[in-house]
Amino acid sequence: MSNLDSSPSAPEPGRIAHRVSVGDQTGWRRWLPGLRTLRGYQVTWLRHDLVAGLVLTTMLIPVGIAYAVASGVPGIYGLYATIVSLLAYALFGPSRILVMGPDSSLAAVILAVVLPLSGGDPHRAVALAGMMAIVSGTVCILAGIARLGFITELLSKPIRYGYMNGIALTVLISQLPGFFGFSSDTSGPLSTLSSIATAVMDGNHNWITLMVGAATLAVILLLKGHPRVPGILIAVVGATVAVSVLDLDTRAGVVVLGSLPQGLPGFTIPWITTADIVPVLIGGCAVALVSFADTSVLSRVYAARTHTYVNPNQEMVGLGVANLAAGFFQGFPISSSSSRTPVAEAAGAKTQLTGIIGALAVAFLLLVAPDLLQSLPASALAAVVIASAVGLIEVTDLRRIYRIQRWEFWLSIVCTVGVAVFGAIPGIGLAIVIAVIEFLWDGWRPYSAVLGRVDGIKGYHDTQRYPDARLIPGLVLFRWDAPLFFANAEWFQDRVLNAVAASPTPVRWLVITAEPVTSVDVTSADMLAELVDILYAADITLCFAEMKDPVKDKLKRFGLFSRFGEQAFFPTIGAAVDSYLLAYPVDWVREGC
Repeated sequence: MSNLDSSPSAPEPGRIAHRVSVGDQTGWRRWLPGLRTLRGYQVTWLRHDLVAGLVLTTMLIPVGIAYAVASGVPGIYGLYATIVSLLAYALFGPSRILVMGPDSSLAAVILAVVLPLSGGDPHRAVALAGMMAIVSGTVCILAGIARLGFITELLSKPIRYGYMNGIALTVLISQLPGFFGFSSDTSGPLSTLSSIATAVMDGNHNWITLMVGAATLAVILLLKGHPRVPGILIAVVGATVAVSVLDLDTRAGVVVLGSLPQGLPGFTIPWITTADIVPVLIGGCAVALVSFADTSVLSRVYAARTHTYVNPNQEMVGLGVANLAAGFFQGFPISSSSSRTPVAEAAGAKTQLTGIIGALAVAFLLLVAPDLLQSLPASALAAVVIASAVGLIEVTDLRRIYRIQRWEFWLSIVCTVGVAVFGAIPGIGLAIVIAVIEFLWDGWRPYSAVLGRVDGIKGYHDTQRYPDARLIPGLVLFRWDAPLFFANAEWFQDRVLNAVAASPTPVRWLVITAEPVTSVDVTSADMLAELVDILYAADITLCFAEMKDPVKDKLKRFGLFSRFGEQAFFPTIGAAVDSYLLAYPVDWVREGC
């Protein structure tokens, strides 16, 4: 099983150096990560990238054609989008492992715009889809330049695990119909599983196709532990030769790739009519959102796996340039591929050169040898994807998370189920919403404590943790472990007044130990003003200890600092206690703080 980001360990020197080198890049070179990779390229990587690129080619062609048709454009344009986007991302994209190209998550969005506007005209469909790619690319580039990549910080490790497990499950199930030798028009894992069960019970599957796929999968898994042996390439070539020699496509009905269309993409401006502008703009922006959400998660996951740093802003730019290139070279919107990227990784890819080799190989086949892969069985391709999907599944680290933080484990499971049932973007969105709610809950109802002195321990400590802690008569030391903002202002006031009411002696001073309070907003400032009035009516003085200067600055802007007075703020809790004891002599033994 994979071990993404697994248990904490010391950062590798190479990873630190890579972060520093990225930070040191200035001028135009910082926008071209591919050149940095080329400058540090190692000869030993070439064999791995070459093999991975050839293996990847066997996936790029059928998938590119299929997603083009699903998007409402002729299949050849899927190969054009594949070639151009891979070359563009290799230069502008920061990830060494991501594979770009047409993707299932975008097909529905593209089709929704292209189908009603094209009127069945394939040339018009290509123009509409190409302009959507240009809009999407422009949006992504502008977002990257504006440094909006910080949104990936919402993707915690459990969410990334859940996403990848959900994607792995979805991809694996989607390949089962081809693995069993029948076609399925269903969408979604649940309906696909249902159709598989029905087909198997009705005897509609093809046993020979299943045997070819199973043999291919077995070879891949058996050779997986031998890094010097290109197991995937051997398995795919072997399956292709077997089908060709035994003529299984005609004698046993084994589905094969068939001949490829011919020709290469050329530079074209995709002209559209004024009536098309609004739907194309809306569709292009939707594509930008979906593609970046998908790409950002996949990029972070593989950055963790390869121990490299990927700048999320540059990731937006790389994705945007790849879409722009596809739009101007007879392609359509593209994204990172959650099915082809693991194939490249499993085949041993080291750098972006894998994508370049894949693109050039597709172009070569289109020009010179369109019949070379015509006997490639569909079940062998399904086996490659299944083996790669299995390698994506994370179990080990989720067990660790289950032991130490149950809610984050279940968050990952929810994300997995959400991605598998509703799709990648809704699944991620669901998990992020839950994570944000959980995070905000800690701010809405944070921990608070009354502090006292514990014999033998310096400082002042939580009386709930130390029931024998001694309280200073007439003084309440109250700690609030969160920023003060609109959602918790009323709760703060209630907790403070409860602490005052629970004091065993009449209260003269209430000291808020404010070191954990990192911010105050208008709502909470108004609450503090109201609290002062309530305490003043009860002849109680409100003071603060250890408040940070930026928070004091906010109180000054709100007009509260002068109302409290300089004397109400103390640098330490000990200083506040000493001042109180000078003002009110009580039976209390001073100790070092």
